[in-house]
Amino acid sequence: MEIQTLRPTSKASPDIFTGDAWIDVIVRGEEPSRVRVSVVRFAPGARNAWHAHAMGQTLHVTEGLGRVQSRGGEVVEIRPGDTIQTPAGEWHWHGAAPDQFMTHLAIWEAPAEGPESEWGEHVGDAEYLRTPGAPAGHEVSR
Repeated sequence: MEIQTLRPTSKASPDIFTGDAWIDVIVRGEEPSRVRVSVVRFAPGARNAWHAHAMGQTLHVTEGLGRVQSRGGEVVEIRPGDTIQTPAGEWHWHGAAPDQFMTHLAIWEAPAEGPESEWGEHVGDAEYLRTPGAPAGHEVSR
């Protein structure tokens, strides 16, 4: 058994996040385990850029209200207790609602070889502000 102390919280990179988010790495498995687990805290309106994981990703919302979208799909509202499973290679993004914080566990596995994730463009306001469940072109009223 090994007890690991919590590493310092890191600010999410503006290269792959819009708005303010913070990351606490919980597990970064060493061979033969390649599991990764982080707690990610998003400020209102914060979200990550489009991305895909080589081995897929599971999110579990612990606090607040958030949003998630798969490429070509609807924006979906996510709440505490929701678990989102994204298959390997599926492009998606996730983040907080426009007016609330959101915290989730992010769980994924690194492949034996190659990059863990591929990052794309930032999610623009027009796409982010779509009413959850509505087709493209329906923005949230403020």
